[in-house]
Amino acid sequence: MKDYKKHFILNAPPEEVYAALTNPATIQLWTGEVAEMSTEPGSEFALWEESIVGMNLEFEEGKKIVQQWYFGEEDEENPSIVTIKLHPSPKGTDVELKHTNIPDEAYEDIVEGWNDQYFGALIDFYKE
Repeated sequence: MKDYKKHFILNAPPEEVYAALTNPATIQLWTGEVAEMSTEPGSEFALWEESIVGMNLEFEEGKKIVQQWYFGEEDEENPSIVTIKLHPSPKGTDVELKHTNIPDEAYEDIVEGWNDQYFGALIDFYKE
């Protein structure tokens, strides 16, 4: 199991970034895919045609999102936790990403996904 941490700068205020990460209609705008998402702790979510699935654990509007991502059997003992913190910055929002307990065999795909598909797509979305 590995952990991944990174900061991303998005050209939008934290409230907009929060909506882009939690509102199903907004998620669909930047991913091009239907999303299942709710800000109700304990609710399950699915993104990118269920290539990412998990449970929403905690929300602090405009500031923080905590999710458990599912990878299969090992989830029970060592859940894979994603924490996204949003900080105001002069350029918009500083996104602090921390993803813990990523299975070794999925690590490279997950890191590439965060950088290219997930936050890469959001960075492009807010360039316009």
